[in-house]
Amino acid sequence: MLSVVDASAASRETEVSRGEAQIVALCNQKGGVGKTTSTINLGAALAECGRRVLVVDLDPQGALSAGLGAPHDVSWTLYDLLGRAAPPIDEVLMKTSVDHMDLLPSNIDLSAAEIQLVNEVGREQSLRRVLDPIRDRYDYILIDCQPALSLLTVNALACADGVIIPMRCEFFSLRGLALLIDTMDKIRDRLNPRLSLFGIVVTMFDARPLHSRQVLARVAETFGERVYDTMISRTVRFPDASIAGEPITTWAPKSVGAEQYRALAREIIHTARPR
Repeated sequence: MLSVVDASAASRETEVSRGEAQIVALCNQKGGVGKTTSTINLGAALAECGRRVLVVDLDPQGALSAGLGAPHDVSWTLYDLLGRAAPPIDEVLMKTSVDHMDLLPSNIDLSAAEIQLVNEVGREQSLRRVLDPIRDRYDYILIDCQPALSLLTVNALACADGVIIPMRCEFFSLRGLALLIDTMDKIRDRLNPRLSLFGIVVTMFDARPLHSRQVLARVAETFGERVYDTMISRTVRFPDASIAGEPITTWAPKSVGAEQYRALAREIIHTARPR
């Protein structure tokens, strides 16, 4: 069951800070590639490794929040933090069922943020202004982006240290990958010069179709070591865990999917670029 983060506990956590969090946007302009599933389960796996993690729901569909058991009618969401009369962030942060992992929830209200931010000065830095004051509480802040090059997605890329791109081994996902790399180049030139590609993680992988193997070979040839060794297999365990409102690491801790996300977390910890 989710609960609001206790402000005094958050303050104590800040006192034992180990430095500022790496902000990682999980992004792909193609939908249905496992961004939300990867944000939830990678976050939980990093928390299992002793890292302090915040997952941020930057999609008005609110799938990340629902997948972690947050009620749809929460009192405060990320939308409120992006507004001019923002509440204290500790009234919005929620604890999840996973130790050391918190959530900034969202729901359909976030869709109105695009309209409200259009006329704001420095609108592309609105999310940075929300996250900067709490960076010292966490080791990783994972942002689940919506599958579109929206102002919200630009905000995520403008404040991120790096991007992890979940992708399926299919042609349209490959095309979406090329579009995102082009977008990242523009963000790097105009808004965030430190933005880098942390890595590409292959999701929903099935080695049986020839097409899947061909796309994987193409991605590996183009991006080399930036493709993570760990691949996430297709399994019905993931949607079942989402319905249960838990990460697969707690819902089915001995499953192949849980072990794969643990392996991915270890790989990210050992290969993430220093700030």
